[in-house]
Amino acid sequence: MYKVESLKKLALLGAIEGSVKLSSSEFAKHTSTGSKTAARVLKKLEEEQLIERQLVPGGQLVRLNEKALELLKSEYADYQRIFCKDFPEIDLFGTVITGLGEGQYYIAKEGYMSQFKEKLGFTPFPGTLNVRLDELSAELRDKIDLICPFTINGFNDGERTFGGGKCYPVEIGGIKAAVIIPDRSHYPADLLEIMAPVKLREKLGLDDGDNVKIVVKDPQKCE
Repeated sequence: MYKVESLKKLALLGAIEGSVKLSSSEFAKHTSTGSKTAARVLKKLEEEQLIERQLVPGGQLVRLNEKALELLKSEYADYQRIFCKDFPEIDLFGTVITGLGEGQYYIAKEGYMSQFKEKLGFTPFPGTLNVRLDELSAELRDKIDLICPFTINGFNDGERTFGGGKCYPVEIGGIKAAVIIPDRSHYPADLLEIMAPVKLREKLGLDDGDNVKIVVKDPQKCE
């Protein structure tokens, strides 16, 4: 628990936007601990690769990294579930584009498919619909990360290792679907890959350049 509380204090001091300079004694004032304890906490956070820390005259420069942000987002999502019973659905808008053709290969892997069936409640069509979000929706896309996702674990099929990812329930054209975000994705943030139990292009009559609306659902409400 010390990790989350310490990261939260650092975030409030501005360590998300950039590096903040502080001494161990200054950090101790914000954590209600002694300076030696505060120094050990900062060192521990660095060892666990949650912060970037550089010693400078008079203290240290500290900045939260992506791993720390993910931890705080997860904590925030938990509090949302406690205090915000009615999750506000997020509407994202974009245009259909041609993908790289990788979706069919990966989704069809049994190591993934069995997890999709269990966690999403449907058997995905072996392929994805690729949507390029418009500018406003691309800015809203980060809010997806504040929702507790369905975690898809990586696996080894005996020949190679496949990485994990996260799935977020959505609806598109009234069809239950899911956005899949690999842990190691090379796609830009404004591009979404969407799985569904049907081939969405055919079912919804979609072509490249068509506009679509994606409704992000609360996982707790999905049956």
